[in-house]
Amino acid sequence: KANDSETIKKENSGTTDESVSKQIRQSAPSSLEGNTFHLSPRRFVPVEELLETAKGVTKMALAHEIVVNGDFKIKKAEHPEGSLEKKVRDIVHKAFWDCLEAQFSEDPPTYDHAIILLGEIKETLNSFLLAGHTRIRNQIDEVLDLDLIKQEAENGALDISKLVKFIIDMMATLCAPARDEDVKKLKDIKEIVPLFRELFSVLDLMKIDMANFAVSSIRPHLMHQACEYERQKFQDFFEKQPNSMEFVTKWLQEAADECRSEE
Repeated sequence: KANDSETIKKENSGTTDESVSKQIRQSAPSSLEGNTFHLSPRRFVPVEELLETAKGVTKMALAHEIVVNGDFKIKKAEHPEGSLEKKVRDIVHKAFWDCLEAQFSEDPPTYDHAIILLGEIKETLNSFLLAGHTRIRNQIDEVLDLDLIKQEAENGALDISKLVKFIIDMMATLCAPARDEDVKKLKDIKEIVPLFRELFSVLDLMKIDMANFAVSSIRPHLMHQACEYERQKFQDFFEKQPNSMEFVTKWLQEAADECRSEE
């Protein structure tokens, strides 16, 4: 477990199931050469079952990391500079923002894309609220009423700057103290498209803050239930993949040999 935790720490992307699954695969034995035991008979496994099993293992690995690593935090995923993923993302994002700019430049302006963005912002703001935040939720729903916004856009009466000001004020109310400066800087952006881009950038950071708050909140509960949880998850995994025990045994043997060689 110590080796497994260290591997996850080194590549701590923390934010996606895919990254955790990759770390699990990297911790698994790279080869079965020299194996002294016999593998269980192979059987056909449906893709859906494999995906469900992988999802269960990912959750178990994430829960384990939260428990054993007190410094575990979710971080914003960053694609390496020059990577295909970053190039594709940048191209798609640029095309979207260019389209938004073109719509605002029309005479009269078109707000189709902007209304979609306002809907996403409304959903994100509501996701930050707790059950008792009824007044704030009602306020968000009232100001960011998409049906009303569409009617105003169709009649040329939409004041987009007023809506953006409300959003920034609401973000200032809901953000963690560490984001106060980021939200404050939004007020200095005068161009509407760059402002929308920065709004989403700061909202993404607020989502990460909320996720890390949730992690810190559930850590004490996980610590009390970690052993039983991992035992049950491992049993579920073993029942779906009977020959997985051979892989686990091989990995434990390699880990034990590595520990002995370091002594």
